[in-house]
Amino acid sequence: MVKRFSWLVFCLLFSVGITAKGGGRQYNSYKGLVMAGYQGWFNTPDDGSGRSWHHYNGPKGFRPGSCSVDFWPEVSEYKKLYKTEFTFEDGKPASVFSSYDESTVELHFKWMNQYGLDGVFMQRFVSEIRNESGLKHFNKVLNSAMKAANKYERAICVMYDLSGMKPGEEGLLLKDIAEIARQYSIKDHVKNPSYLYHNGKPLVTVWGVGFNDNRRYGLKEAERIIDGLKLQGFSVMLGVPTQWRELKGDTESDPHLHQLIRKCDIVMPWFVGRYNENTYPKFQKLVEADIQWAKKNQVDYAPLVFPGFSWDNMKGQDHNSFVWRL
Repeated sequence: MVKRFSWLVFCLLFSVGITAKGGGRQYNSYKGLVMAGYQGWFNTPDDGSGRSWHHYNGPKGFRPGSCSVDFWPEVSEYKKLYKTEFTFEDGKPASVFSSYDESTVELHFKWMNQYGLDGVFMQRFVSEIRNESGLKHFNKVLNSAMKAANKYERAICVMYDLSGMKPGEEGLLLKDIAEIARQYSIKDHVKNPSYLYHNGKPLVTVWGVGFNDNRRYGLKEAERIIDGLKLQGFSVMLGVPTQWRELKGDTESDPHLHQLIRKCDIVMPWFVGRYNENTYPKFQKLVEADIQWAKKNQVDYAPLVFPGFSWDNMKGQDHNSFVWRL
């Protein structure tokens, strides 16, 4: 038996939109918006991507007893579905979607419009876009999202996840965003009104800076990326560890991290998996102190929340039960 649930995983809180001359809604600031992180990383063997059951797979493939997802998606509105070996409690076969299909992405943006979610951060994994298969997949997902964002007047912003990045790949990222800016006119707010701006410039998010979990890149590489994005004319949101301000816990102790944050327009600490139903009330004081630091240093602060998922099938962590308390 599998559980049904929608796929929106976590929300980033923080923009007000106006109508552009071209008719689309223009997003000129992140302030006031509720946005979600959009991975777009699900594949099936028959979707044309050549990536098999990517991100559905468990240790022994994608079959009963082996998967990497917590919840089964609610699939009644999808145009394209793919059969699996799973069945529901009533014996009916269970199907899933593929992020590679344009109709999948369009439906997600339609839902955002229907249910009041302002937009998404489209994640680009450096470890994926360095190879042909990953680049092909995430380019297609991004293309679908850009179309859907403007169709449904939802904000959209590129977010780079540095996890798995190697030293020297900063140039790959900077080249990638330059090509995206050219292809989708993200520096022209009339041609692409849905692209999210902040402080008068198109916003790009860089996630994974300052973590002390033995990443191959460090603050030096992150600074090159930040400086390169600024040079290209972007505003920058920086995704940092939970205890970034105190430089302890999940954060490396180098105070240079604070200098990098001051270079950016927005700081967003990572809270996914950092609390459970018993400990999350204590985060209020942490967030309050974070906000005071950000105000003092003239950096906007974006708190992050997640609805509660366990990663149990993927990482074997504790079962979640606090989603309904948020």
